[in-house]
Amino acid sequence: MKDVKTAVLGGSGLYDIEGLEDIEEIDIATPYGKPSDNIICGSLSGVRIAFLPRHGRGHRILPTEVNSRANIYALKSIGVERIISVSACGSLAEEYAPTDIVIPDQIFDNTKQRGRNTFFGNGIVAHVAFAKPFCGELSKILFEAVKETGAKVHSGGMFVNIEGPRFSTKAESKFYRFMGGNIVGMTAMPEAFLAREAEICYATMAHVTDYDVWKEGEEVSTEKVIANFNKNIALAKDAIRKIIPKLGERTCECSSALANAIMTAPEFITDSHRKKLGVIAEKYLCPATKEK
Repeated sequence: MKDVKTAVLGGSGLYDIEGLEDIEEIDIATPYGKPSDNIICGSLSGVRIAFLPRHGRGHRILPTEVNSRANIYALKSIGVERIISVSACGSLAEEYAPTDIVIPDQIFDNTKQRGRNTFFGNGIVAHVAFAKPFCGELSKILFEAVKETGAKVHSGGMFVNIEGPRFSTKAESKFYRFMGGNIVGMTAMPEAFLAREAEICYATMAHVTDYDVWKEGEEVSTEKVIANFNKNIALAKDAIRKIIPKLGERTCECSSALANAIMTAPEFITDSHRKKLGVIAEKYLCPATKEK
């Protein structure tokens, strides 16, 4: 299957969008292990799209435990060119109120335990540009789609990615505000970078659920996160329905992110490297070389 160009990566509940037809589940094994769940594919207004719950159906997987390499590889293997990430986040600014939506344009990665955050290594090296971590083209289209739903949506902002699963301390929350963060969450990284390595456009629809813990009397709780995120589920589905017809051919640089990134000399790239990287870099690793 290579006809699914757009995927939604988010929580459970998004795969039951009204109007989704010809639904099928795809169980994909990757060189990096199993994805978080089966990929759910269906047609929306005649366009095939894919859904993958990053925490698994039933929310079984911690942020640190999400196998992002397997998730991104699996989506790439079915032809995905664009990923819309849907996530909950805390606000680090007064003007970003609960139930608002943010389409961020920057990430500060404060994770420490995510393990391998690249498809490369073990004898093959690539250095991929990541100054602009979200696809500007897809983010702009996503902003317009969310705006059409009537939601209050903010364009741009710094997404501070923390390890989780715990929420911030007050000291941490105040520090993130001091350094200019706008929202804080647990799942943008290494997802965004792996998508860039896979030459997939990536943008985030971040749903503000709380004020983190910096604002007195408004501290985050699991109950607030769930309640406010659930309020926006219908809105997220509406935005996805609206964005699909707006997606044409890509003109951004995401599709060629690896073009000059692989540093390893061709004679040292083995069949094992090619097999492990598979669909991620196949167009840059031909022809096959002998095993070293």
